[in-house]
Amino acid sequence: MVHKRWFEPALFVAVVIALSLCASAGYVAAETAVILPAAAVDNPKAAGPLQTAVLAGGCFWGVQAVYQHVQGVREVLSGYSGGTKSTADYEIVSTGRTDHAESVQIRFDPKEVSYGEILRIYFSVVHNPTELNKQGPDVGTQYRSNIFYTDETQKKIATAYIAQLDKAKSFGQKIVTRVDPLKAFYPAEDYHQDFLIKNPKQPYIVKFDIPKVQNFKTTFPVLYRGEPVMVKKSN
Repeated sequence: MVHKRWFEPALFVAVVIALSLCASAGYVAAETAVILPAAAVDNPKAAGPLQTAVLAGGCFWGVQAVYQHVQGVREVLSGYSGGTKSTADYEIVSTGRTDHAESVQIRFDPKEVSYGEILRIYFSVVHNPTELNKQGPDVGTQYRSNIFYTDETQKKIATAYIAQLDKAKSFGQKIVTRVDPLKAFYPAEDYHQDFLIKNPKQPYIVKFDIPKVQNFKTTFPVLYRGEPVMVKKSN
């Protein structure tokens, strides 16, 4: 993991060196977008209470940043899922020895965006679902590809969409994304929230996360909105 505590001045040079090493190893930029079909199994858009999706796909900075630009999304929090409350701490999760994954909790209006569309964005531009415990330069179980479903309907949509994409050989390799029931979501520390918005020139953000937002804008122009929803505003 190269982004941990980058903001401490004494570690900044080490981070830049690590990013250079990543580039030399082939991690030149964020994953490119993959054009995918809509989910064949999905909920119809309809008025109703806000719904929640919890997804993990690498460092939560970039995942949060993408969903902050999705039409119909009301709030996106960075946090931890899969482990216990006692280990829901960045320093502990970063050891890779907890059951947590860096995750985002997405609150969305089902009249404006469906769960299937949330997943289509997830697989297309957010991360590479053929890599289980690794995304870009980040390695460890905390960076795994993992969908945490909140009910049986979400489980059905997620498993059906994975099967649909695998059958179509959309990625050339089998999708390894885990689909697990959501036990709990624990918000991350305040400095992780709205991270890309607050740190647009940070080297990791420039190299790996801003391209994800740009890919989203290009690939899903109907679902993209220019003004991101921010945690401090939603609160």
